Amino acid sequence: MAKAVRMADIAQKLGISIVSVSKGLSGKDGVSEEMRAKILETAQQMGYIPPSSSAPKVEGGENIGIIVADRFFNDSTFYSKLYRELLTCSARQGFSVLMELVEPTAEFSCSLPSFLTSRKVDGVIFMGEISRHYLRAASATGVPYMLLDFYDYDMDACSVLSDNVDGGYTLCKHLLDTGRTKIGFVGSITATTSIMDRYLGYCKALLMAGIAPRREWRIEDRDEEGLYLPFALPEEMPEAFICSCDEVAYRLVEYLQSQGYRVPEDVAVAGYDDFRYSLMSRPQLTSYRVNIQSMAETVVSGLRRKMNGKRSVAPRAIIPGTFVRREST
Repeated sequence: MAKAVRMADIAQKLGISIVSVSKGLSGKDGVSEEMRAKILETAQQMGYIPPSSSAPKVEGGENIGIIVADRFFNDSTFYSKLYRELLTCSARQGFSVLMELVEPTAEFSCSLPSFLTSRKVDGVIFMGEISRHYLRAASATGVPYMLLDFYDYDMDACSVLSDNVDGGYTLCKHLLDTGRTKIGFVGSITATTSIMDRYLGYCKALLMAGIAPRREWRIEDRDEEGLYLPFALPEEMPEAFICSCDEVAYRLVEYLQSQGYRVPEDVAVAGYDDFRYSLMSRPQLTSYRVNIQSMAETVVSGLRRKMNGKRSVAPRAIIPGTFVRREST
């Protein structure tokens, strides 16, 4: 069976971008009438067949896809809240949204969602870390995309992030200001770029205070599949911990209390995100509130620019958050 002709094939033959081919085939502005005629003629000669789409569209709107690894998404996570904000922002900009939860087997085998391979979407947002092999396979389709809540130095990919370095720095500086100098970090720093940057902010605050971070006070919180690990407390306990997220901080508070520690009298605990767990915890958690509305608005607007063939305002947009102090520190 002959391989289906893709817009990428037409673009390669004419030496133009896939975005230009898409605009030429769809009748959108952005290409000259002469180029539009060449695109249509070449498409016909090559036997290009536009993909049928059963995806719902709003009047005058386009479809965007949201792809997220299954391990990051359930009813209680930060990403479910971020996803709802993306739906709201997308609707305001006239987009219909399709979503794909990527199971570990699909991520490992680079099995892409049908809405991407059949080009039923005009752009894609990758929400949260995902295998770089999977990401490269998806980018090879030529569909414009943005990264949300992570980044990659080795790929030419635009991203939108919380200001994780500032968050880690601010939380650590707060603990230092309370007189605590023995401060640990709970988080697997190679698991995500966000956790790494939060850790770097923590290290920055310590180093600026003349304190060297101690390796034995950095506690792993998850395995290679993203599943939470049991806490392994150090023999010499610090006076405080900064955690990779509120859920980890919530679990740490419960574990410390089960081991006879008082929070914050014996050990202070700070989280990150200021999501549901910060208020569920007893005591309630000091945290760094992520501005998810601004993150969602920025990534959807950035994707629109890419879909229209425009350059991004910035390759990496960093959205400031807000420090929130509660009883845990």
